[in-house]
Amino acid sequence: MDEKALPSISLVTCSYQQARFLDATIRSVLDQAYPKLQYIVADGGSTDGSLAIIERHASALSWWVSERDRGQSHALIKGFAQATGDICGWLCSDDLLLPGALNAVATFFHENPEIQAAFGDSIWIDIDGNPIRPKREMGFNRFVFLHDHNYVPQPSMFWRRSLYKKVGGIRPYYSIAMDNDLWERFSAVTAIGHIPKYLSCMRHYSEQKTLAGKWKKRGRREGSLVTKRGSRFARHRCLRPVLHEFARTLRIISKCATGSYWAQVPADVLLWLQRYQTPALSNWS
Repeated sequence: MDEKALPSISLVTCSYQQARFLDATIRSVLDQAYPKLQYIVADGGSTDGSLAIIERHASALSWWVSERDRGQSHALIKGFAQATGDICGWLCSDDLLLPGALNAVATFFHENPEIQAAFGDSIWIDIDGNPIRPKREMGFNRFVFLHDHNYVPQPSMFWRRSLYKKVGGIRPYYSIAMDNDLWERFSAVTAIGHIPKYLSCMRHYSEQKTLAGKWKKRGRREGSLVTKRGSRFARHRCLRPVLHEFARTLRIISKCATGSYWAQVPADVLLWLQRYQTPALSNWS
């Protein structure tokens, strides 16, 4: 695609005490060499060496801050307040963008001007960056999304900035399910597309916020609020388990039909992950 036709992309990375992963995350974005990238880093005042990592990459960042904030949602809100790109997305500081992801996103939105939001597939990786399994997804189905679970891989979701403004952006009172809440509001006003390509790697490890004790419980509560807001049927306790089983069955059938459950991590991704592990990541202490 001609560079002049490329949409500008604003990407926000939120971070707090994630020095172990932050350098790899930032490099995975900058190595895209996307010519119209606005890369924003919002750190919550980390004291673990994150600031030195950010400063090392500062000349390549469009905007960054390292200061105390009120949590992940607040950091993202600050970041997106700086965003000027046609297309937006966010990448948490323990996740990675796969090579060519931003070009794939730009091409998709350029070729599909009617689509306001779209997500690609992802790869689950462990704490050391080793692949666990691919997360190859079905297209967006609002019923399944509401009544089974939020299956959209967050770092592989991108949207037009005009849509983000239309729905009011990220809400500060969601601490865990801010993505779930945002996707639901997107899907209430527009269709969500699917980019059949692996765009990101999502790290899965026991110390993750979404897997830890009280945060996991809070995430479930927040997700339940999103479901009840999006579906009046989910407000009836007796209907919820029935709707869940039906949505889960529909999801399984859809993924079986596309071979998603038998997908393998692509060989080029395996090679990239092996080469991408540097002392800055694997030997951090």
